[in-house]
Amino acid sequence: MTFCALHQRGLGGRRQQQAAGMLNTLLRPTMDHAVQQPISGAASALYPNHLSTLMQRTEEALRRVGKRHLLIPSGVTKYQFLDDRPYPFQVNPHFKAWLPLTEHADCWLVITPGQKPHLIYLLADDFWHLPPQAPEGYWVAHWQVSLIRTPDEARALLPPTADCSIVGDADAALADYLPDNAPALLDYLHYHRAYKTAYELSLLRAASTRAVRGHRAAEASFRSGGSELDIHRAYLAATGHNDLDLPYTNIVCLNEHCATLHYQYQSPVKPETSRSMLIDAGASVAGYAADITRTFSNEDALFSALIRGVDEAQRALVDRVREGVDYRDLHVECHHRLADVLIDFGILKGTAEAAVTEGISAAFFPHGLGHLLGLQVHDVAGFAASDQGGRIERPEGHPFLRLTRTLSAGMVMTIEPGIYFIESLLAPLRSRLPEERINWSLIEHLKPFGGIRIEDDVVCTGSMPENLTRDAFAAA
Repeated sequence: MTFCALHQRGLGGRRQQQAAGMLNTLLRPTMDHAVQQPISGAASALYPNHLSTLMQRTEEALRRVGKRHLLIPSGVTKYQFLDDRPYPFQVNPHFKAWLPLTEHADCWLVITPGQKPHLIYLLADDFWHLPPQAPEGYWVAHWQVSLIRTPDEARALLPPTADCSIVGDADAALADYLPDNAPALLDYLHYHRAYKTAYELSLLRAASTRAVRGHRAAEASFRSGGSELDIHRAYLAATGHNDLDLPYTNIVCLNEHCATLHYQYQSPVKPETSRSMLIDAGASVAGYAADITRTFSNEDALFSALIRGVDEAQRALVDRVREGVDYRDLHVECHHRLADVLIDFGILKGTAEAAVTEGISAAFFPHGLGHLLGLQVHDVAGFAASDQGGRIERPEGHPFLRLTRTLSAGMVMTIEPGIYFIESLLAPLRSRLPEERINWSLIEHLKPFGGIRIEDDVVCTGSMPENLTRDAFAAA
C-alpha cells in the first residue's frame, strides 16, 4: 500500500496512522451496501490469472501505440441541465474489467507492464452522500492503492501524459489528462475482450443465477394478476437490485405491449385480462451482466403452443453455438427456423426459403439473433474483423444484427429469436401477399398477445455450448 497523496498533503505521525486505519476500513470486505453481491471463492481464486491475462493484452496494446502506461479513469458524476441532480453513475467498462468496483467516480487505474497495477482511489470528505466502499477484498493484495481526497490530487500520482494512452469519456478525466482512445489500442483490447477468462465466466454464471431469481418471481407475479409495475418490483425484490444498478432497464410487457421490442414503461394499471407477459431483464455481479428474456401465456392454447415452438427453435440454435460457426449464418438459420414455426402453425403458407428470401420472415422477426455479452450488455467488438481493426458487415437485408464474427471458445453471446405481431411491419404484407400465402384471421387472434422472445446467455466452448441461463433455471 502507498499513501502518496496523503504524504503530499503533509500528513505524518498520528495522521498517517489514522490514514492507514481509514484505508484498512475502506478495503475490508463488506456487504453493507445493498448493491454489493458476495463473490464466490472460486472467482477470487481465479482473479490472479484474470489479472495476468489483462496485463498481457495491455502490454501488446501499448506496444502497438508506442506508449508505456495505460491510464483508465473510472468516470465522473454528470449532472442534469440547469440542475444539481446527478445522472446515475456509469463506470468506464475498461475500469471494471480490472476491478470489481462499479460505483466509484474520480478514480484512476495506472497499468504499466512489468509493475504492480496502481489504483488511485478517491475517498472524499462528503457529508451529503455515503462515500462508496470497496466490495470484496480479494483483489487488494494484487494492487498498489493510493488514497486521494479530491479528484485533482490524482494528477500528482499519474505518469507524464506523453508516456500514456488514456481510455475513457472525453469529459471523464482531468483537464491535462484527456483520453486519446487510440484506435489501435482499442481495436486490440476490444477484439480480445470477447474471449472471457475463467474469472469472468464465474461472474457471468453468478449474474445468471441472480437474474433467474428475478424471473421466477416475475412469473409468479404475472400468474397472480400483477401489473407491469408489480412484476418489475417483484423482480427487483428477488434479485436485490434497484432501478439504478440494473445492467439495463427492465422490459416488462403485458398483452399488446409485448409487440414493442424495447417497451420502456411499467404501467401500474392492472389489465382486465393478463393474456401474455414478456420480460427481458438482467442482473449484474461485479460489473458483469446477465441478459435473459422469457415469455408466458395465460390459458390461450394457440399462443402457448407458439411459445413452445419458438422455444424449440431457440434450443436448436443454442446447440449450434460451436467453434468455427459464422454468427451471420446462425442468424439467417434463425429466420428459416422461425419461418418453419410460422408455417407449422398455419400463419404462413409456402416454404421457409421463400419467406426468408422475400423478406416476409423479417416482418415477424425484425431484430438480430443476439450480441456479445460481458462487461456491457451489448458488449463491444461484435463486428471486429481482427485485433488490428476492420469490420465484418451484416448480411444484406439484416440491418439490426449486432454480431457478425465467427464463434470461438470463450465467447459469450445471447441467442434470442422472437416472433412478434407488429402492425406497422405487417401492414406492407397486407398489400403484397395474396390471401393464400398468409392467414390473417390467425394473426388477428394473436395480435392481442403482442409477441414472443426467448433469450439465453451462451458460452462457446471447445465442444458443447454452455447455456448459462438454462443451467441457472435448472439449479433454481
